[in-house]
Amino acid sequence: MTYAITQTCCSDATCVSVCPVNCIHPTPEEPDFGRTEMLYIDPRSCIDCGACADACPVEAVFPVDSLPAAQREYGPLNAAYFADRETGQEPGGPNFHVWGEPAFTRSLPSDFAPIRVAVVGTGPAGMYAAEDLLLHTGAEVTLIDRLPVAGGLIRYGVAPDHLATKKAGDTFARFHTHPRVRMHLGLEVGRDVSAQELAAHHDAVVYAVGAPAGRRLGIPGEDLPGSVCATTFVSWYNAHPEVAADAVHLSGERVVVVGNGNVALDAARILVSDPGALAEGDIARHALEALRAGSVREVVLLGRRGPEDAAYTRSEVLALGHLAGVELVVDDHDPRIGAAIDAAGPGDRAALLRGVARTAVDWSGPPPAGRRIVFRFHSAPVEALGEDAVRAVRVTDGADGEGGGAAANGREIPAGLLLRAVGRRGLPVPGLPFDETTGTVPHEGGRVTGLPGAYVVGWIKRGPSGGIGANRTCAAETVGTLLDDAVNGALPAPAYGAKAFRRLARSRNRRIVDARGLAEIERAELALGRRDGRPRVKLATVPELVAAARGSRRRIPG
Repeated sequence: MTYAITQTCCSDATCVSVCPVNCIHPTPEEPDFGRTEMLYIDPRSCIDCGACADACPVEAVFPVDSLPAAQREYGPLNAAYFADRETGQEPGGPNFHVWGEPAFTRSLPSDFAPIRVAVVGTGPAGMYAAEDLLLHTGAEVTLIDRLPVAGGLIRYGVAPDHLATKKAGDTFARFHTHPRVRMHLGLEVGRDVSAQELAAHHDAVVYAVGAPAGRRLGIPGEDLPGSVCATTFVSWYNAHPEVAADAVHLSGERVVVVGNGNVALDAARILVSDPGALAEGDIARHALEALRAGSVREVVLLGRRGPEDAAYTRSEVLALGHLAGVELVVDDHDPRIGAAIDAAGPGDRAALLRGVARTAVDWSGPPPAGRRIVFRFHSAPVEALGEDAVRAVRVTDGADGEGGGAAANGREIPAGLLLRAVGRRGLPVPGLPFDETTGTVPHEGGRVTGLPGAYVVGWIKRGPSGGIGANRTCAAETVGTLLDDAVNGALPAPAYGAKAFRRLARSRNRRIVDARGLAEIERAELALGRRDGRPRVKLATVPELVAAARGSRRRIPG
C-alpha cells in the first residue's frame, strides 16, 4: 500500500525532509519546486512507512487504498507526475530516486551572540521566519500584528471549509508560547509605533505584512454598492474584524465573479454550498446566516482568456465536482472554448473540464432551478450596470473578449453581486521604501534596499504568489541574509533593551494582547463552537477579541 498527497497540500516540504527513501518530489533542491501545484509521492518507491503522513501539517497525505471518494483521483495524479520523468536510478540501488549531495547553506560561528528580532505579521511568512530563527539560533523574537489575534491569512484567508489547511496554524502556534518569544498583538506599525522606533529596540526587523489590498478592474460602475473586492468577501466570511457583518448582501439569485483563480473558485464554492455543510467549518456566524437567508443559486466565473490559461489549480476544480447538488456548466458561447477542452492533453488545465456539460447559456432570464457554477471563458467585464446598486454586468462576448472589447458587442448578465477576484496588491509600509509598480518593498535577498537592519518576507517581498508552503523557502532566504549580516557586523546596534520596547508598546496601546490573551481568545471561540455544535465560532470584532483576551464574557456575543 502506497501513500498519496491530496488536495490540501501546502508544499512546505516537511514531508520531503522525513521521507527515508526520497520518493516525494519535487524537493526544494529541484527546479520544479514552487512551480508545481502540489508535491507528489512516487508509488514505485514509497515503502508505506507513513512518516510523511505523520509530519504533514495540513493532513494532506493518506494511504491510496483509504482515500475517500472525493479524493480518489489523487492516487492516479501522484503516479502520473512520475510517468514520463527520468528518476536517475543507479543500477542495483535501493531507491528509484538518487540522493543529491548534502548542502550546508549556513555557517554560524560558535560564539554567535543572540540577537533581538522583531517580526511584523503573524501569518505563514512571518511565522516561518520566526520558526527558523528560534530553531536554529538563540534569537529573541518579538511577534507583532496589527490585529489582536494571530494567524494572518491562515485565519482570515483560507476558506472556512478547508479546516485541514488551517491546521498549519497549529504548527506555528507552538511558537507563540516559546520562552524566547514576546507577543504584541493589536499593535500597528505606523500608527502605534514607527518603523524607526521598532528598529531602535531590535537588532533587526522582519516585515511580513502581506498584500492586503485587492486589485481594481478599472471599469465604469466598479464602485457601485454590490460591487465587492474578493479580498473583502473572503474577509467577510472569515470574520475579519475590519470587515463589517453587513459588508456583503446576498439578495440576488446570480453572482458574477471576475477571475478564475483559486480565490474565485473559493468564493463560488462558498456561495453555492449547502449552509449546513459550511456550518461544519469555522465560517463567520454572520456569513452563515446571510447564506442561509440569501437567494444565490448561480455563480458565473468570468475568464478573459480560454480554459487552457485558467489560473485555478487542479485540486480546486476537482473539489467543485464533488459539491452535493451543484451542477458545473461551461458556457459554450465561443467555439474556441470547446476546441481547447477537446484538444487538451491529460496534464493540461483545459482537460479538467472535459466531463463538464457545455451549453450556450441564455442570460435573458433568471437561473434555472437548482444551484450551479458557470465557467464563462473568453469574456471580460466592461461595465457594472445599475443606479443605486449593481443590477447587471456587461461583458464581452466571443472574439471581443481578448482586449476588453467594445461595449456595443457585449452581453448583459443580470446579477445582484459583482465580485472582483483579480489579485492582491501590497501597500506601503510607513518608513520603508515601496515600489508602486510591483506593490512590493525593494530588497536584495530579503534585505530592504537602503535600510540596514530591515528585512521583508512573503508577499510584500515577492508579490502575491505562492501558497502557505512557498513562504518556508522565502523565509529561509530572508533569515539567511539577516544572519549573514549579523555575522558580518552589518546590523545596527539597538539603542534600547527588550523591556523598554514592552513599556513603549503598552504606553501607546492599552489593548495589546499577549500570548496568554491569545490563549483566552482560543478558549472563548472553542467554547462558542461547542455550544453551537461547530468546531469554532470566531469572534468578529476587535472589542470582542480584546474582551475575550482579558477573560471577560460581557462583550462576547451570547
